Amino acid sequence: MITETSLSVQVPQIAVAMTSTANAMQSLCYVLVTPARNEAAFIEATIRSVINQTKLPKRWIIVSDGSIDGTDEIVRRYAIEHSWIELLRMPERKERSFGGKVLCFEAAYTRLKDTTFDIIANLDADITFSPGYIAFLVDKFIADPELGIAGTPFVENGTSYDFRFTSLEHVSGACQLFRRACYEQIGGYVPVKGGGIDWIAVISARMHGWRTRTFTETVCYHHRPMGTASSGKLIANFRLGRQDYYLGGHPLWQIIRATYQLARPPYIIGGTLILAGYGWGWLTRAKRPVSKELTKFHRTEQMQRLRKILLARLLKQN
Repeated sequence: MITETSLSVQVPQIAVAMTSTANAMQSLCYVLVTPARNEAAFIEATIRSVINQTKLPKRWIIVSDGSIDGTDEIVRRYAIEHSWIELLRMPERKERSFGGKVLCFEAAYTRLKDTTFDIIANLDADITFSPGYIAFLVDKFIADPELGIAGTPFVENGTSYDFRFTSLEHVSGACQLFRRACYEQIGGYVPVKGGGIDWIAVISARMHGWRTRTFTETVCYHHRPMGTASSGKLIANFRLGRQDYYLGGHPLWQIIRATYQLARPPYIIGGTLILAGYGWGWLTRAKRPVSKELTKFHRTEQMQRLRKILLARLLKQN
């Protein structure tokens, strides 16, 4: 039997517990990891963007992937002034690869094993953003306990993704924030030499029941065109198509995507090369680094999205 006296005791206890939980949520802290290979032309602007944040990281490990262009010297200069910035040097490699990026991230994660944090962010070394950028994203994790990965659109050469073909559930690898529990549950990034590590992480998170989201209220700025760090734009389009194949993209989705790209710069040839890359992957039976389960999940999502797009167009016409 609950008496008035017992109730008066319980209510303050409940209030204290709720306040404690709220305070814990408000104190979510984050760490940053930035794999960097010969980023001397861009990394200083990225560092300044982080230093100017309204909510600073607990630690930021910048992993130099065998840089030889002065990247290390720039990082060391700022690390002297800011104790939470650390340079971690990896052995030199002959070529740039996404697999190498994963090794860098894993090395940093091992370095962070004794650090208490709630969110870990993968931050490219060639992006910039406003002072409230990361605080904005951390607030999204506070508001939604089931949010596993979050980010924003990136602007490149004055343009951004068309979200008719890029779902808001996808989060660009330019800046991905993971809830720590989500990152550990999916096993972190998968080392794929040809790229797609950010995509695999996002799909894997949704397969495990986490929500993933790109929040369009703000943006970051990407200063090197995607996929062109070691190749030209046209070659990058071909590689993108091939990547779509080995990551399990549905053929119908790919045809529609390539057709859409025909009307965007570089006109005609851009979309043609994306489709050619996909076709080359099919002809050569490029090995897929993802499971059949993930491929099935991905294709189901693509067809659901395609149906929504077509339905929306039919309703608009009528």
